Amino acid sequence: MRIHLQRVAAIHDLSGFGRASLTVVIPILSSMGIQVCPLPTAVLSSHSAFPGFHARDLSAELPQMIEHWKKLNIQFDAIYSGYLGAVDQIDMVKDFIRDFATPDQLVVIDPVLGDNGKLYSAFNQEMVEKMKELVAHAEVVTPNLTEAAFLLGKEYHPQVSLHELKDWCVRLAALGPKQVIITSVPELAMPNKTSVMAYNGEDQRYWRVSCDYLPANYPGTGDAFASVMVGSLLQGDSLPIALDRAVHFISMGVRATFGHGHHPAEGILIEKVLPSLNAPVQISSYQLLD
Repeated sequence: MRIHLQRVAAIHDLSGFGRASLTVVIPILSSMGIQVCPLPTAVLSSHSAFPGFHARDLSAELPQMIEHWKKLNIQFDAIYSGYLGAVDQIDMVKDFIRDFATPDQLVVIDPVLGDNGKLYSAFNQEMVEKMKELVAHAEVVTPNLTEAAFLLGKEYHPQVSLHELKDWCVRLAALGPKQVIITSVPELAMPNKTSVMAYNGEDQRYWRVSCDYLPANYPGTGDAFASVMVGSLLQGDSLPIALDRAVHFISMGVRATFGHGHHPAEGILIEKVLPSLNAPVQISSYQLLD
């Protein structure tokens, strides 16, 4: 008897050192019982938080790899894209989504552009405009607060109100996605907490999950968060349950890492917390917002 495993096309870069992109996407989704088919957009000696890294753009190789997958007639339950290092790669991903589309397929776009109010050094406004085009093809989009501001042409400020956040969610959904998730949202009334905001355009409901803030910055947490979201939604979880699982996985990972002497650029110790992804769903802490 042939066992059917759900399959995800993961379009991300691959770093030899540092827990980010494919080095967290693959173990997280594999731990959740999902086959990962990586389509690497670039290969790096380490992720970009380490100075002096070497990188090789794979834009020229992607068409041949994709063409081979077409000949193999591979079908995917989900398509999940993250860091794209060149504007041309966005058009490739758009074509990939069109060419590999199947009924009920989940398309998740993590529009990696920047953080802390700034674009990453490799990006400019052209990349922002092209990313808007890609977001239009997503069912789920997972920007952080900075990326949401850039996609909407808004001025970034960390003291964004709940009313404004709701407006941003609706405006992002108007670009095309059914579900919008904004990460790295400060809690104005509780400085020691941070939260994730979600909006389901199908029923116009808003959800929020909060967690304690620890004074540490670990690259790759956005990749890990979005990966758990992809796995949870494929497993049939509702949006708020998937949100809850992803937030608490990252929170556990940060707590498991914070007390150790590892350099923060290495990322969270996901190896310590991967087994939690197979635990039964616990009592949830998500909030339904009015």
